[in-house]
Amino acid sequence: MEAVLKNLASTVELLAVAAHSSVVEQWDKQTLSRAFHWTQYCEHLFTRFHNNPSIRRIMEKQLQVSSESLRAAFPGYTQVSFSDLSRCQHLLLVGLLKNPELPISIMKQLFDTTSPVNNQQSEYQDVTGHCSHIIQCKSACKVLSPLTDLSAVGADAEVQGAMLMERLGAGSEACWTEHILDSVLQGCGGATQHFCQVIAAALLTRKNSTAQTASQDFLLDWLQKEHSVLQHMCSALPTTLIIDLATQHLKFRDAYCDVLKKLASDMEYSISEGEWVQSGTKQTVSFQRLTEHFLALFEACPSLREDVEKELNALKISDGDFDVRGLSVWGDLLSAFNK
Repeated sequence: MEAVLKNLASTVELLAVAAHSSVVEQWDKQTLSRAFHWTQYCEHLFTRFHNNPSIRRIMEKQLQVSSESLRAAFPGYTQVSFSDLSRCQHLLLVGLLKNPELPISIMKQLFDTTSPVNNQQSEYQDVTGHCSHIIQCKSACKVLSPLTDLSAVGADAEVQGAMLMERLGAGSEACWTEHILDSVLQGCGGATQHFCQVIAAALLTRKNSTAQTASQDFLLDWLQKEHSVLQHMCSALPTTLIIDLATQHLKFRDAYCDVLKKLASDMEYSISEGEWVQSGTKQTVSFQRLTEHFLALFEACPSLREDVEKELNALKISDGDFDVRGLSVWGDLLSAFNK
């Protein structure tokens, strides 16, 4: 882990240099390729650890430490967050293009259209035509975006969600329909986030028939039994997307609220971290993220807030009704709501 954190800090420094330093005047093709290699490495780190709260917290602390020193060196520096690691190559590219010291030779390299991007020619990726390749992809996305109705889950998940709804609608028996859902879940393997996106897309599909309404109701009933999937949705999907589901489906709202309370009940106070963390191997969301989920739900469904706060207050009283941080997760949640 020490080596990973060192590489992470070095790459964040690289991004700062690319955007703010005149050192880029000395960059050549090999330097540029190495830079993109390391940003690709950070994107891999995000993919591997974004669902691991304990390692994610360690990496977030490293990013914070690195940012403090970089702010002192580069006044215009903007902190790189953990979620920014998912688009690290993009950050490098934007930083370079905004740097007035970027040499023309590197600029020509990035926009070269005479040869396609090739990542297999050497130890480091060939960045020839990198910008042109991105422009082509963005152009294709712009042409195709009307077909996906600007989907919040992505075009592939949107299509798969629609296909799932068709298959659910074709089933005549509940056991057959449940078998489809269980098969889809098993078939996704480790791609939990994508599976959650497919489920969200299916639930957000416009209901044009009684059959589609019945399919969504069955899917919601299945989700209420699959608590692990609901927990994954809380950690893998954007809060805005989950709130869309909660406002459209009462069953999902109630199940989502129950999951949030279950996540809170699994937390224990860490004296070393000074924060509530989930115990054992059940780590999925942080206390701050849990609070954000509750507040977003209250904003979208104001009538729910009073009932939830009354329930949490009763749980706080059962814990001793102390107003001291760290003694009751319910009391600390209520305090966070009222800040």
